[in-house]
Amino acid sequence: MLSYEQIKNKPRILSSLSGLTPAAFEQLARSFRQAYQQQLVDSDNQREQPRQRQQGGGRKATLQSSEDKLLFILFYFKLYPIQELQGFFFGLSQAQANYWIHSLTPILNQALGYEQQLPARKTQDIEQVLAACPELEFILDGTERPIQRPKERQRQRDNYSGKKKRHTIKNNVISHKPTKKIKALSPTEPGKIHDKKLADQEQYRFPTGSKLWKATGFQGYEPEGVITCQPKKKPKGGELTAAEKEENQAIAKERIGVEHSIGGVKVFHIIRDIYRNHKHGFEDLIMETACGLHNLRLDFPMAV
Repeated sequence: MLSYEQIKNKPRILSSLSGLTPAAFEQLARSFRQAYQQQLVDSDNQREQPRQRQQGGGRKATLQSSEDKLLFILFYFKLYPIQELQGFFFGLSQAQANYWIHSLTPILNQALGYEQQLPARKTQDIEQVLAACPELEFILDGTERPIQRPKERQRQRDNYSGKKKRHTIKNNVISHKPTKKIKALSPTEPGKIHDKKLADQEQYRFPTGSKLWKATGFQGYEPEGVITCQPKKKPKGGELTAAEKEENQAIAKERIGVEHSIGGVKVFHIIRDIYRNHKHGFEDLIMETACGLHNLRLDFPMAV
């Protein structure tokens, strides 16, 4: 059975299995322990009848320590195995693995919230978070995740992405260009929706004087009081001039930061691989959580 004690002194193994360095893991483990205890308190408060025995009574759980619980859920995010295989590595049945996956993911998300690593989601919060950045330079882009082909005909249409030629779900992300941290995340929407339409729906408000780098998919998106930079599209039936191509290359070099940010999120295979879970709202929770893990990883880079 895989445990934290086995790998805590093996940095590369720990990083390969969890996506975090030992320092990042230990930092997150403190907040994870706090979030787990809070979840137990909240659960007791919601009981219709008082608890008959103390917490921890009864049969001992296979995942006893908070570090083992954290390793379990990070292992799932990083490698995204089928639940039967996930259970095999941690000495659990498939049903037990399913229970812990859905129980521990909200706790991991809450722990990242304690660490102030989660992206803002609400319009008002996004405006405040962006305004607090030391350099008002941001990158806006959309990212898509593959999903299993829906059975319902209407969902097939809604989730089919002409861009990716497959069924997807998508989010817009706003990253802070100097730090590469993801500062804002849109709701998770069907892959058919256009990047600009999603941005228009969210009505983002950027600090006055901000500089915003955006992709060609945001053609016509011009937030008030913001300097925007976007590659020029090739005219229909025409060609770009040498000067326009050179300018596009210069913008692409600046925008590459958002690709690095999205790539950092997709280090976790639960975001990169075909999404298989069916719990309602879980696809949005894991995206937000993976963005928080990416932001945390930037604070604790792997030593060369």
